[in-house]
Amino acid sequence: MSRSPGPVGAAATLDATPEAAVAAQVRSTLETVFEAVAETRADTAALLTRVVAQDRRPATVDLAALRPGLHLRLARQELVSGVGFVAAPGLLSDVPAWLEWWQTGSDGDVRPLLLDLDPQYSAYSDYTHWDWFALPRDTGQRAVAGPYVDYLCSDEYSLTLSAPVHVEGRFVGVAAADVYLRHFEATVIPLLQRLPGAAHLVNARGRVAASADPAHLAGSLTKGPDFGAALAGARGAHFGGMRLVPCDGVPLVLVVLDS
Repeated sequence: MSRSPGPVGAAATLDATPEAAVAAQVRSTLETVFEAVAETRADTAALLTRVVAQDRRPATVDLAALRPGLHLRLARQELVSGVGFVAAPGLLSDVPAWLEWWQTGSDGDVRPLLLDLDPQYSAYSDYTHWDWFALPRDTGQRAVAGPYVDYLCSDEYSLTLSAPVHVEGRFVGVAAADVYLRHFEATVIPLLQRLPGAAHLVNARGRVAASADPAHLAGSLTKGPDFGAALAGARGAHFGGMRLVPCDGVPLVLVVLDS
């Protein structure tokens, strides 16, 4: 991406707590990325449904029909650095694994991700254990994975937002979008710094996605609370001097130390 986006977010209601207001703004930021994921999921499901109706297995050539929409999302969504569909192994008739993935280069050009996924030669051929694939597959829910160094796509510290794709009740892969961590931090850290207590954001596994707290660095694990349960709760909770505020609809929890 060529520039870092500024803060975006929903306006807080007058009676909202500062923590709830920040959580709402974080949610609004991520929902813009999840919109790209949802559109990719819808396009992919519709495409594969048409292929199934032809009584044949899909092939990589079929997925080329997704490209105009993927290019549009990269141009339209400022936070999105890469977007696409990752096929479940065995889905396609001509290759064992496939990423129909497009990304924006440092020069602003949109280009495909070209990977050798031959299991005999490639260390990347089995992507099914990575959180951005495994969490949507196993839970049926949207996921935020990372941050991690994205050796597969960009060599950048990134977050990946993903959602499962199903056709006729069968899991066929994930739709996903990448966000460079530096761009996400530029958007949300100013929000976290407004809070009276040190604050950071974690995903369902407790991985820190962004932080204004030097004791909890991005990429580290916050241990102790059950963040999955916090995400399932409608209200915030407390644990060991920490207030846990779910970002209501997106799989991140705002963690604020009691001041």
